[in-house]
Amino acid sequence: MDERIAETIAETVPAIVPIVRIQAEPFDAAAEASALVRGRTDVGAVVTFTGLCRDEGGRLAALELEHYPGMAQAEIARVAGEAARRFPLQGLVAIHRYGVIRPGEEIVLVVAVSPHRRAAFEAADFMMDWLKTKAPFWKREHPLGEAETGGWVSSKAEDERAADRWVR
Repeated sequence: MDERIAETIAETVPAIVPIVRIQAEPFDAAAEASALVRGRTDVGAVVTFTGLCRDEGGRLAALELEHYPGMAQAEIARVAGEAARRFPLQGLVAIHRYGVIRPGEEIVLVVAVSPHRRAAFEAADFMMDWLKTKAPFWKREHPLGEAETGGWVSSKAEDERAADRWVR
């Protein structure tokens, strides 16, 4: 095979196939991480990030997340593939929930597995910066004690700045 073709393939095809799920039901972060490393002795680092719904100082009863199923799955899979190309990973899981989520419940999980800690941390950070700012989900607040549904939530300026560091 031509060396240039091999280099192009290596740059565009991730070494692993990330696992991406969009689901309404809760997930088990420990079980997801364990499944990625079970039976492996070459793993040096497992980084997990679990994002939870906050009560926003006691004013929030729930957060409602909506999405367009095909688009959300495809876009998160695309970005997870980008993470797998950027960082030397041995496994990657990204799970994002939708529906009505109460304070204290999980919203998102990222598990990054690598031979070394830096790559696992950076891959998880890359995924979360993207999920926080660009993932195709629409979030609406349900204020505590109010009959009316609250407003739509957009990403914060500090989240946008954090995500900008990954732009090449």
